[in-house]
Amino acid sequence: MAIPRILVVDDDVEMRQMMTQFLQKHGTIALPAATEEELAAHLEGGRVDLILLDVMLGDESGLDICGRLRQDQDVPIIMVSALSADHQRMEGYAVGADDYIAKPFNPELLLARVKAVLHRTRRSSSLVHRRNTKTFTFAGWTYDAKHNEARAPSGVQVSLSRRETALLRVLLANPHIPLTREEIAAALDVTGEAGPQGDGLGRAIDVLVGRLRAKIEVDPKHPLFLRTERGVGYVFAVDVMEHDR
Repeated sequence: MAIPRILVVDDDVEMRQMMTQFLQKHGTIALPAATEEELAAHLEGGRVDLILLDVMLGDESGLDICGRLRQDQDVPIIMVSALSADHQRMEGYAVGADDYIAKPFNPELLLARVKAVLHRTRRSSSLVHRRNTKTFTFAGWTYDAKHNEARAPSGVQVSLSRRETALLRVLLANPHIPLTREEIAAALDVTGEAGPQGDGLGRAIDVLVGRLRAKIEVDPKHPLFLRTERGVGYVFAVDVMEHDR
């Protein structure tokens, strides 16, 4: 499984450094940010699995930032604040926070809450590629997300179904990250389509993967891009470049 990428957003240098270093020592990739602008840059630049967001960021409000993120983002958010009254916690939940932890806190407690939220969300929200205005290139291929156009290295446009396009977007957003069938299904929002017990869900993902391979691989039986990761699921085993339009 991929190492969790956690964004630590706090304008207090010592607190930000403490949380970042502690999380890094406990098996995560912790990325520091001090402002909403820096937070946005990290989200644009790659996968983020969870955000630790301070309520008071100088002149900026963490609550307002959380509310704006929730307009087009599902990434899990834990609010961190010295304000711990019940009504203040409720304000955090009201704007879409997944959890709320009060300062000062035991770092081990923070780690436990982080693990709990990551486990609960199962990373599905971070797998959904939410920005649809970029162009992606991989191994000579080009995918224009704005116009939903995939072109082979020859320049020929390849027709993809809605499901195939959605799968390709998930893969392009998560190159070199082994994904389980359940994670892919959650990202595609098809977990409820295989019956209440998830019967046949894995098979449905396998079929979809096979259809996409038939369109983008030179030899679908020996794929170079969309490979099977034994014991896990699938991995998009090729470098992906993002280009702003």
